[in-house]
Amino acid sequence: MTFTIDLGGKSAVVTGGGQGVGRAICLSLAAAGARVIVNDYVPDRATLVAKEIEELGGAALASPFDVSDYAAATKAIGAEKVDILVNNAGNAGPPTLEAAPPGGRGPSVSLGEFTNTEPADWDRYFAVNLYGVMNCTRAALPHMIAAGDGRIITIVSDAGRVGEPHMAPYAAAKAGAAGFTRAIAREVGRDGITVNNVALGTVDTIGLEDMARESPELAERVRRQLKRYIVPRLGQPDDVAGLITFLASPAASWITGQTYPVNGGYSVNM
Repeated sequence: MTFTIDLGGKSAVVTGGGQGVGRAICLSLAAAGARVIVNDYVPDRATLVAKEIEELGGAALASPFDVSDYAAATKAIGAEKVDILVNNAGNAGPPTLEAAPPGGRGPSVSLGEFTNTEPADWDRYFAVNLYGVMNCTRAALPHMIAAGDGRIITIVSDAGRVGEPHMAPYAAAKAGAAGFTRAIAREVGRDGITVNNVALGTVDTIGLEDMARESPELAERVRRQLKRYIVPRLGQPDDVAGLITFLASPAASWITGQTYPVNGGYSVNM
């Protein structure tokens, strides 16, 4: 006897789906039978993941847009009648759309000491991690309410749950997204829609552990970091994708308003 998650007939949007955790989520949802709309602010990344899904026999569509742009999110998501929304796009977003290379990454989530920052430094963290979540959720909800069914899953961070130095604006935006999720869960539960958070510890999306083998300094930094984890390794994108796929499924229909840490035991709670 086997346990199977069947998302056949469902349409899923994954924001930030062109790399890292987002790519793993896209592949996992597609493997469960969902048609996956791959969002990324870099068109080439979205296209490559959509093509990868199709080559594996799945159904996918590339949908490049900036989640912090309400009009763009509304146009893209509203046109697709989304059944599953995974708010994965995060970090600090792109410097500008034009400046982001196909394989590039947005700015770091670390700003240093908060007393050395100004309001202008904070904006990009809230634009992606909070307003991006709100924009996409607002765009997806009308179809879900009309259908009487839906799943919204937002990737947050342990930085927003337990706090991290030098990351205060990012932590605040992620904590805001988690609170927003809980509020929406209470609003739409009677419409058959579940809304949950998944909070991540450090996930190795750039091959950091492989790089550390070539750099004693980096290896020492990773070693010190892993001392705080019960499972002494960095997370991998696939560690996240399975839980997202479960929460998107009918098997999770009585789970809502929750935050699930996927963090190797970095933080422990009841």
